[in-house]
Amino acid sequence: MPWIDKESCTGCGICIDECPVDAILMKVSEAEINMVECIRCGVCHDVCPQGSVRHDSEKTNDIIRTNVETTMKYMAMCARLLRDTREKGKCLQRMKKHFNHEKLIAEKTLAELEKLG
Repeated sequence: MPWIDKESCTGCGICIDECPVDAILMKVSEAEINMVECIRCGVCHDVCPQGSVRHDSEKTNDIIRTNVETTMKYMAMCARLLRDTREKGKCLQRMKKHFNHEKLIAEKTLAELEKLG
C-alpha cells in the first residue's frame, strides 16, 4: 500500500490532482493518502516528481519491530495485571496464534487472487 514520505513531500499537489478516486488530500502542506478510499492503482507513485509516494514493502522491518515490541508489551502487561509471570508465556502463545492466523488469511487470499488471472 502506498504511503507518503513526509520528509520529501513538497506539497506540490500533483498526486492529488491525478488521483482517480480523490483519495489524497493536503494536510499541513503535505499529501496524505486516505487508505479507505485508495484503490491501489499506482498513479500517485508514477506522478510524484519527488518520489515521495512510497511502497509499504519499505516498511517491512519497521512493522516487524513494532509487532515484536507490541507483543513484549502485552506479555509484560498480562504478567503484571494478572499477577502471574506464567501469563507472559500464555500471551506469547496467543500472539503467535494471532500472527499465524494473519498468515493463513494472507496465504488463502493470495491463492484466491491467483485464480483471478
